[in-house]
Amino acid sequence: MTQTATTDAPDLTEAERGRILAKAALFAPPPATLPDGRRDLVGLSREELAAEMVAMGEKPFRAKQLWHWIYHQGVTDFARMPSIAKAMQAKLAERFVVGRPGVDTEQTSEDGTRKFLFAFRDGQKVETVYIPDQQEDRGAVCISTQVGCTLSCRFCHTGTQKLVRNLGAAEIVGQFMAARDSYGEWPSPTDGTPRLLSTIVIMGMGEPLYNYENVAKAMRIVMDGEGIALSRRRITLSTSGVVPMMDRCGAELGVGLAVSLHAVRNDIRDEIVPLNRKYPIEELMAACRRYPGASNARRITFEYVMLKGVNDSEADARELVRLLRGIPAKVNLIPFNPWPGSPYETSSNNAIHRFARIVQDAGYASPIRTPRGRDILAACGQLKTESERARAARPARGAPDTPPPSPEPRTANAA
Repeated sequence: MTQTATTDAPDLTEAERGRILAKAALFAPPPATLPDGRRDLVGLSREELAAEMVAMGEKPFRAKQLWHWIYHQGVTDFARMPSIAKAMQAKLAERFVVGRPGVDTEQTSEDGTRKFLFAFRDGQKVETVYIPDQQEDRGAVCISTQVGCTLSCRFCHTGTQKLVRNLGAAEIVGQFMAARDSYGEWPSPTDGTPRLLSTIVIMGMGEPLYNYENVAKAMRIVMDGEGIALSRRRITLSTSGVVPMMDRCGAELGVGLAVSLHAVRNDIRDEIVPLNRKYPIEELMAACRRYPGASNARRITFEYVMLKGVNDSEADARELVRLLRGIPAKVNLIPFNPWPGSPYETSSNNAIHRFARIVQDAGYASPIRTPRGRDILAACGQLKTESERARAARPARGAPDTPPPSPEPRTANAA
């Protein structure tokens, strides 16, 4: 089998991708349209936005104006877009909204981690977490891509919640935009000014590569230089190992890759990460070796949850080193974060440090992650909502049917 850095990886991969995308369509998000017929402009590509303008008899350049106000300035009210004439503002307001997820609850941990429970128009909910850096004024927004999850990883709280549906591009990018609203970080800096919400990690609820097309569309919007303008180097996508889509993601998006490995033997990984039964460790590591753009400057991150007596032996550490051979890699060792009813225990401090030393001595960085947001169940593997329950939708605070007030337009240099 020839391994390349293109999307033409193993035989039958294209057919397998087609199967994955067809299954994703069964869990498609609802249309981004309000009951009154107005359409949400968030989540549209530049081309789609231009097409909407042409359809209403306007010139395509209106799309560029709207893109600036929506994604650079963070404005949600057409009346606060002064470069657009008032008559046009009214015309837009009749047909469109600039939405946000509704904020159902917002909690801040004692360590500064903030967790949002966002509600969408159909009443479904996801959790999104902002994790501030402990040394610098910056941090990462951990974004969800599905309501629930299809993988059922046994150590993960989210995995106990069945997949309800995929999130649309508007719902994915909207999480980051709503978090920016909360921190008052509009407009997007253009002069190198640091920002608190400086990176995105796509490792919240759900498996992003099982919702690839919506995730890719959202990330292209995020990376657009005339809008939110986050570099691909500031975006990391985490997968449990959907091998056929890893090739496509690397070729098309080129974002950083994190792999939820968690075990070095197929029998153990079959148990705790059931996706391994379809794409075993050998195939997963081969996909990592051919991931485009991986280098010493852009190492693949391997996430490894430390489970007492399951995957934390010295032999496991040495096998991990063998598996990583030839891959520009680092390993995040994650002490297991307990949740109600979980069947596992956290590895002892001694076991974790012994494991880390073996990996470090082989030349791989292996930081032990400090759990963040445990007190509000915002730590790795603790996210879960009750969206699997059928219930009448109730409007959430700031629900997108009535877009929240926009932050005052200000320049990038404003205080």
